[in-house]
Amino acid sequence: MQSKTLEMGKKSIGVGAEETFQILDTNGKIIGQDPKISTDLLLQAYRNMVLTRTLDEKLISLQRQGRMGTYVSCSGQEASQIGAVMALSKEDWIFPMYRDMGMIIQAGVSLKQLVNRMLGNAEDEALGRDLPNLYAWKANKIVSFAAPIASHVPVAAGFAMAAKSRKENLVTIATFGDGATSSGEFHVAMNFAGVYKAPTIFICENNQYAISVPVSEQTASDSIAIKASAYGFEGLKVDGNDLFAVYATVKRAVEKARRGEGPTLIECLTYRLGSHSTADDWKKYRSGDEVESWKRRDPIPRLKDYLINDRKAWSEDEDSKLRLGVEAEISQAIASAGKIPPPELKTLVTDAYSSVPRNLEEQSKELFESMES
Repeated sequence: MQSKTLEMGKKSIGVGAEETFQILDTNGKIIGQDPKISTDLLLQAYRNMVLTRTLDEKLISLQRQGRMGTYVSCSGQEASQIGAVMALSKEDWIFPMYRDMGMIIQAGVSLKQLVNRMLGNAEDEALGRDLPNLYAWKANKIVSFAAPIASHVPVAAGFAMAAKSRKENLVTIATFGDGATSSGEFHVAMNFAGVYKAPTIFICENNQYAISVPVSEQTASDSIAIKASAYGFEGLKVDGNDLFAVYATVKRAVEKARRGEGPTLIECLTYRLGSHSTADDWKKYRSGDEVESWKRRDPIPRLKDYLINDRKAWSEDEDSKLRLGVEAEISQAIASAGKIPPPELKTLVTDAYSSVPRNLEEQSKELFESMES
C-alpha cells in the first residue's frame, strides 16, 4: 500500500498523507521498493551526513566557548535534508530554513565557506552581517532568507512562478519546520502554488517541536501533509530519517513539478535530537526517554548498517577512518578560519553602497576615527 501510494499520481491527493512512506527500516533493511541509488551517491550522502553531524557538534562547542553567536542545531535531521537535495538537478533552487546545514553541505558549499560564515570573519561572503544559520550562497542556488518563521516560503513559490513565466524548466524547494505551518505565510504560499500550479516542493521537516511546543499542540489535523488537500494538490508523509524514502519522494515530486503538474507538500517525520538552539534547554519540555527512543531511529547508523550489511560497500574500519578524517578536516577548517580577522569596519558602508551618501560618509568617517583613537 505504501509503495502504491507513490504510484497513484494525481489520484492520491490526500491519500499519501494518511500513511508514513518508508523504504529503509530502523535496522537498515530494505522493506519497500528500492529506488536504486548508486553506491557512489550513497557513499557521498553518508559522508555528508557524518560531516554534518560532526560539524554540528563542533559548532555547539564553539558557541559555548564564546567564539560564535547563537547556533541552531540540526542533529537527527540529516536524512531529510541530504535526501531532498540528492533529488534535485543543477538548475533547481533551494530556499532553506535555519536548521538545514545538511542541505547546504549536500548542495556543495565547502567546509571552509561554512566555517567562515559561522565565525563571521573577513572571508565570510556575508561579512558577518547575518546570523550564523542564515544561509545564502548564490553560486550554489541557495537563496538568502530572514529569521521570521516561514517568511521565505511564499518567496520560493513566487520565484518558481517567475521561472515558469520565463519558460525556465527549474523547480524550487522550500523547507520549514512543523511550527511554520501555523504561520500565515505558509498558507499564502500553499494557496498561491495550488492555484497557479507553481513548480515548488514544500518540505516540512516535522521534528516534533516548535521550540517547546509539541506538534500535537500545533495542529488539530491528522498530519501536516493532509493540509495540501485543501489547496488542491498532493500531500505525502514520509519517514524523514529514511534517506531512501526522502530521496524517492522528493525525486518524484520534482519530476512532477517539472512536467507542469504543480506542487507537492512532503512531510518528513524526523526528530531534533538536541535543543532548539544554544539558547534553549530541551530538558524543560521533553523527557530523556523520548529522546532515547528517537535515537534508536537515528538516520546515520541506519544508512551505515545498510551500506555494510546489504550493499557490502562499507566496513567498520572504513567508518572509523572516515570519522577520524572528518574530525581532522573540521578542526583544520576551524583553526584556519580562526586566524582570519573580522571584516573591516569600512565594509559597513562600502559593501552596502556603490556610492556612499555624503551624510553617511561623514558619519562613518567620524566613527572610524573614533575607533582608531
